[in-house]
Amino acid sequence: MVCRRLLFAALLLAALPALGVDPSPPRHVLHLTLATAVDPVAGRRLADALDQARQEGAAALVVSLDTPGGLLTTTRAMVQAILASPVPVIVYIAPAGARAGSAGLFLTLAAHVAAMAPGTNLGAAHPVAMPSPMGGGEMGETMTAKVTNDTAAFARTLAERRSRNAKWAEGAVRESLSITEQEALKEGVVDLVAPDLAALLAGVDGRAVEVAGQNGVILHTRGAAVVEVATPFRYRFMGWLADPNAAYLLMLVGVYGLIFELANPGAIFPGVAGAISLVLAAFALGMLPFNGAGAALLAVALVLFVIDLFVPTHGILTAGGLVAFTLGSIMLFRVPEAIGFGLSWRVVVPATAATAAFFLFAVGLGLKAQRRQAATGLEGLVGEEGEARTPLAPAGPTGKVFVHGELWNARAAVPVEVGTRVRVVAVRGLEVTVEPLVEDPRTAER
Repeated sequence: MVCRRLLFAALLLAALPALGVDPSPPRHVLHLTLATAVDPVAGRRLADALDQARQEGAAALVVSLDTPGGLLTTTRAMVQAILASPVPVIVYIAPAGARAGSAGLFLTLAAHVAAMAPGTNLGAAHPVAMPSPMGGGEMGETMTAKVTNDTAAFARTLAERRSRNAKWAEGAVRESLSITEQEALKEGVVDLVAPDLAALLAGVDGRAVEVAGQNGVILHTRGAAVVEVATPFRYRFMGWLADPNAAYLLMLVGVYGLIFELANPGAIFPGVAGAISLVLAAFALGMLPFNGAGAALLAVALVLFVIDLFVPTHGILTAGGLVAFTLGSIMLFRVPEAIGFGLSWRVVVPATAATAAFFLFAVGLGLKAQRRQAATGLEGLVGEEGEARTPLAPAGPTGKVFVHGELWNARAAVPVEVGTRVRVVAVRGLEVTVEPLVEDPRTAER
């Protein structure tokens, strides 16, 4: 009897797949949201999510993507991680209104399944051309052509590997082509269009994909539980620092703070804030590729601003500094490996105006205050007028003068009679040196 029951159970389990019933409960699906530029922080987040999916045995990793572009070096590392992943990766361009521009195209092409939500777009992946320091000559054109050809080949090989439209993928790089979700589905660039995550998981269920060199891996995602991949605080903070606009502003705040502290010794707070900002800016620039020529122009601009504070040039150096500052800001993150990545004009223009105002007013007033004659303390007595209360003689003992409401020990280089108006010309300790305001007539007769 027991043997019959075991045999019946085995036959029933064997028949379930034929009946369209999966005998094993669906595994969970991890969901990672990348709504940011493709930068080193985004690369780390994807690598961590892939490790988590592998360790937990997830059925798939869904990456909701919304990006304007990013760094080509980081994009290549992310693509390599996707291609080597033992867990299927589904790139889902969502929500409505999202885009996978520039670097996002390569992540979409590399995915085991590519999907888009209604109202999204994909493409425009032409590399950013780096301006030549000499004005964009033949070397700049050659470099641009090399980077473009290399990037186009990268897009083509990814599309061919996933059996997607390689011709269109190459055009997205060379001609900056961009398409909507319906056009992408029609052109064979993506696999499906899904209005939400639940529809996506239902739509890809049963699809066979190639995972880490293994063909025919079946996706079992219908009804699977969705587990969100948490973003630790350190990644959120690093993601903010990795924004070129944030790194640029931190660098400027750091420079402003230190220069203001030097121009106004003892302010303390600007110096501390400037030092902290410069350290954070250095950390951010360590994650971002930047153009050395742009950084050099920013340094030249700051030097010109400072010199113009000491040398009267009627604003000529300041004007030159503004030009250098603007050009340096534009070029700072314009590098060949950046795709849709750089500073916003909404940051550059106000920063340039603020920098000019800072050096013209804040630093200028501080330096003028340092050069102004002291009005307090012992140095404040120099130039003050008073009255001799005792006779003063060059070789005699010290006398007394009444200055600034006080009696002071005094000496004089010429004889001074009692009641003569005097002016303080020097202060040494508790003794002042004075000179008569008008020459004593009796001294003149002698």
